[in-house]
Amino acid sequence: MTADSSIDWASTTAAVWRRHRQGLRAIRRLDPVQWHELTGIERQQAALARNTERFINGEPSNNALLWGARGTGKSSLIKALLNRYHGDGLRIIEVDKDDLVNLPEIVDDLWDLPYRFVIFSDDLSFETGESAYKALKSVLEGSLELPPENVRVYATSNRRHLMPEYMADNLNSRVRDGELHPAEAIEEQVSLADRFGLQLSFYPFSQDVYLAAVDALFPDVADRTELHRQAIRFATGRGVRSGRTAQQFYRQYSGPDTGE
Repeated sequence: MTADSSIDWASTTAAVWRRHRQGLRAIRRLDPVQWHELTGIERQQAALARNTERFINGEPSNNALLWGARGTGKSSLIKALLNRYHGDGLRIIEVDKDDLVNLPEIVDDLWDLPYRFVIFSDDLSFETGESAYKALKSVLEGSLELPPENVRVYATSNRRHLMPEYMADNLNSRVRDGELHPAEAIEEQVSLADRFGLQLSFYPFSQDVYLAAVDALFPDVADRTELHRQAIRFATGRGVRSGRTAQQFYRQYSGPDTGE
């Protein structure tokens, strides 16, 4: 089962690769998150939108790596991107890290289709000894054959370099003639991330940004002081301020007691 034979891309905006069937399955229920609903990541939104618009318009564009703190909106940004641009021909195929070995075959079936495809891999990272990243490298920059112009890779990760970094790797670096020569392990770590021309960093929210995200979720609450007090207590109990924390707070506390 191949990508072009199993999916009607005219009516399907997103699909996911399923290893047991060795093919794509249309995503039935898309996350409805909208572009304007995202808060605290305006810089990242602007950069990703600009790159995606260039991609859709057939202009030079980059593969994108969204890396940083958990729960800060990396995955939500990709979902909102699809909801914003699917009418312009953008399509997304989600591929799990363990299925990246199938990436060349997936991409082969997309060359001649009249859509712009983003291969999306969420929470991407590799451990020592894993080799699936080699297939990813070939799609990011090609080998003898260049990658298709209608395919880009957007990935999210908590790791900047996608691979584990150990102190021992730095100890193996050498200085020759006054120049630092990184160890091979460091070169391998950096070389994969370097293939993403657009790298966007995400950091934990400040308290002001976190409360702004909470306010956006509770537009009709009159007692902001009490709302903020509860929201701060909720975030403190989880040890992190993020868009995800704000969403979790909303799910737990929205209702008659807060005026919702």
